[in-house]
Amino acid sequence: MGVGRPPTPVHAGDCWATGKRCVPASAEQLRELLTRGVPACIRCRPDTALGVLE
Repeated sequence: MGVGRPPTPVHAGDCWATGKRCVPASAEQLRELLTRGVPACIRCRPDTALGVLE
């Protein structure tokens, strides 16, 4: 993550809103990122799919 930039949201694997530089991650990695405060994509909602809710 760049200094002064907001974190890039976490996406589900089938999200249409991903950028060209997105890479797949395991469900465990996604859960860790979400619990660390990385935001979830508001379109595909991987937090809901993985059961990680605030």
